Amino acid sequence: MSALDFLIHLTSFVAPAVFLALVLAAGARLVGRQRGHVLPWYHMASVNALLGILVLALAVVLLGQDGRMGTYGVLVLAMGTCQWLMSGGWRS
Repeated sequence: MSALDFLIHLTSFVAPAVFLALVLAAGARLVGRQRGHVLPWYHMASVNALLGILVLALAVVLLGQDGRMGTYGVLVLAMGTCQWLMSGGWRS
């Protein structure tokens, strides 16, 4: 596998986590304007992206393959919970 192929595979592997992290951070800004967020959007997106990449990597190690629907379900659940905690959702 060439370096370019490896880069394309790596980018495709982390793309769902990064995309969902950006959507969650933007959605938190749009929905939660009245609360006043503690963290800037890019901190929320970074934490969620790192968590998402960790979930995806752990799923590959445990299951031996990438792209299973259960993995993406756990990804959404973990990142949604993390965003809820960062946004102070337990206070409302």
